[in-house]
Amino acid sequence: MATPPPSTRPKFLGRLSLPERRFVADALRTETVGGVLLLVAAIAALMWANIPGISASYDSVRSFHIGPAALGLDLSLQHWAADGLLAIFFFVAGIELKRELVAGDLSDPKAAALPVIAALCGMAVPALVYALVNTLGNGSLDGWAVPTATDIAFALAVLAVIGTSLPSALRAFLLTLAVVDDLFAILIIAVFFTSEIDFLALGGALAGLVLFWFLLRFGVRGWYVYVPLALVIWGLMYNSGVHATIAGVAMGLMLRCTRREGEEHSPGEHIEHLVRPLSAGLAVPLFALLSAGVSLSDEAIAQVFTRPETLGVVLGLVVGKTVGIFGGTWLAARFTKAELNEDLAWPDVLAVASLAGIGFTVSLLIGELAFAGDPVLTDEIKAAVLFGSLIAAVIACVMLKLRNRRYRALTEDEERDEDLDGIPDIYEQDNPAYHLRMAKIYEEKAAEHRRRAAAAAPAGDGPPGGSAREAAGGSSTGADRPA
Repeated sequence: MATPPPSTRPKFLGRLSLPERRFVADALRTETVGGVLLLVAAIAALMWANIPGISASYDSVRSFHIGPAALGLDLSLQHWAADGLLAIFFFVAGIELKRELVAGDLSDPKAAALPVIAALCGMAVPALVYALVNTLGNGSLDGWAVPTATDIAFALAVLAVIGTSLPSALRAFLLTLAVVDDLFAILIIAVFFTSEIDFLALGGALAGLVLFWFLLRFGVRGWYVYVPLALVIWGLMYNSGVHATIAGVAMGLMLRCTRREGEEHSPGEHIEHLVRPLSAGLAVPLFALLSAGVSLSDEAIAQVFTRPETLGVVLGLVVGKTVGIFGGTWLAARFTKAELNEDLAWPDVLAVASLAGIGFTVSLLIGELAFAGDPVLTDEIKAAVLFGSLIAAVIACVMLKLRNRRYRALTEDEERDEDLDGIPDIYEQDNPAYHLRMAKIYEEKAAEHRRRAAAAAPAGDGPPGGSAREAAGGSSTGADRPA
């Protein structure tokens, strides 16, 4: 019977290239550690805000003002976290997006189409769910963007806590979803949450960005040049009325993320490697500590599931994200005729879609911006984000645990390196030198086993070759034994 020709249909969630796999593994390793710190910070904030005797100090600390008033930067600690620390987060997001666009999965339009469509559907459907709930319940539509974001760090922290190891293709898919989410979250913040604009300050910020670009273009080096300039750009952007995090992502997008001859890492990759731990390990956890502390009284919890604004957020994260990402992925694969990786199944995509319903950092930020004039509703929205993310995490954990044995086997296959050359064996199957190395390794192992068999055999039992043949074929005595 003739062997059927290999399929020429595009592959969805196929094996990553080795450089891409290494980049994803390195990036997600940092995000996982940061996610655990984020989880700890969120729990600490909730305890601080709800334990009698110390809860009052939580509001006092985050409302404490500091900064030069003459420069328009006399801000509360909560504002410094949301506008300052998250600028670092969005700076890293900008570099990540630039790298994906020029050297990663998003650089190939055909390969990028499916995860981009999935991410867009994963933002549009939650917004529609929120709008539907609030239209039917006569609620405010101002929070439509709150459930649209995915928090990659928190999602990876959940995976670390439950001990599930996703195959690299699923992790890369989750990372791509988060990158596209971040891009559109930035656009949403810039377009929908900018009210009054100071054009003089904005012009100064744009001039600073142009100078930043020229310095990069002419190869000027030195943190002492770029860090002060970045602070000036950030301050001008904040005073312009445009959200200051836009400055972070703009500077991130300007960095070169392609490698030139002789470069082991591009400047963008190098700076991302330096700044990502600061973002994941300090900036985002501090933002969570100063933003996630909301009252969880019985009345507040009841409001989450009865008030249309908060219910819309919960359903948007839990239902909207899952339906949007899974539905968008399935439809895109159906119409592009992309084949799912044979090692995975559609329930795996459904589990990742549910995991993407964890929308913590950016959702909290958008919640603060959407209901800035109503502190009570802002806290209720934050509580809804926490509950929605928790429910999505529990559902995803159950689905992922059901397939954990399969994931572990796939991960072990991806990481196996029997010839110890630093390259996983799965990437060397078409390399003749690899197979020659493996043949030599197995020949040496066989020789070692023959030597041990000869040493273990009693005197007079025959030559080593006979012992080896008996070991291979089984002795007659062993064959007569019951199984």
